Amino acid sequence: MTRTPFFPSIEPYRSGRLKVDPLHELYWEECGAPDGLPVVFLHGGPGAGASPAHRRFFDPRRYRVVIFDQRGAGRSTPLGETTDNDTPHLVADIEKLRQHLAIDRWFVFGGSWGSTLALSYAKAHPDRTRGLFLRGIFLMQPSEIDWFLYGMKTVFPEAWERFAGFLPEDERGNLLAAYSRRLNDRDPAVRVPAARSWSVYEGSCSTLMPNPEVLSTSGEERHAVGLARIEAHFFTNNTFKPEDTLLRGLEQVRGIPAVIVQGRYDMVCPIVTAEALHKAWPEADYIVVPDAGHSALEPGIRSALIDATNRFAEKAEAEQRRARV
Repeated sequence: MTRTPFFPSIEPYRSGRLKVDPLHELYWEECGAPDGLPVVFLHGGPGAGASPAHRRFFDPRRYRVVIFDQRGAGRSTPLGETTDNDTPHLVADIEKLRQHLAIDRWFVFGGSWGSTLALSYAKAHPDRTRGLFLRGIFLMQPSEIDWFLYGMKTVFPEAWERFAGFLPEDERGNLLAAYSRRLNDRDPAVRVPAARSWSVYEGSCSTLMPNPEVLSTSGEERHAVGLARIEAHFFTNNTFKPEDTLLRGLEQVRGIPAVIVQGRYDMVCPIVTAEALHKAWPEADYIVVPDAGHSALEPGIRSALIDATNRFAEKAEAEQRRARV
């Protein structure tokens, strides 16, 4: 099967920091074509942060790519901060960034938790959302969180044994509570090892075949602390009520062009959730990659996403040509 390669590595032509409230400051960057089609990249986690590889899903001659680290993640500060960190705040941050960059409408690209946030933003601001690229669908439902904490052991028992085995045996009945206590401990000697254990567990289950690059990133301290602390915080405090909130009221976004890309063997965000979104939003293109897990770096996932960004750009360019006639 022919795979569409990544676009070449590029550097930002502009970057900055956006103060969104007295506590939180977001890192943002722009790359690609300053006069291109605006697209905002929403990283996963929550708390994972963005990386240089994320710039490479978009043709730099066609897209004005906006990448930022969400509250508490990556290069945003304070790292791992959970105060005033929930879905409504993050949606408001995206809108503040759009206004700050003087962008009228943009495409929104999000995978895993990024798909949750992309859907939340589009439902709140459909008039500002030109199109959606969604990957590895996650809707922050209790059943999905329970699968992450306990269900993945049915496929990745060794990774789960290391994850659960990090804790004393008498605390393994509630993994989320036990990890949360350690992740919120003031002592880095307690907090950082717990974060690494959580993050490496997720990374170990994210690809169809073992991927040293994904595991290396998972163990890096800044990535692990942001991901684990904020993920545990969201899993504890920010599930949606009712739990199918994001599947309700899709009428306001069903006219927005959208593509859903899902790995058949995604163990972090199993395909059942993508199927539910597909049934609720049949107008969206639905692409199941037959030989992929969860990570956006999986060859088939990467290829399907890049094909989609190219296709959307070609359609937008054709519309612009017709408008000029």
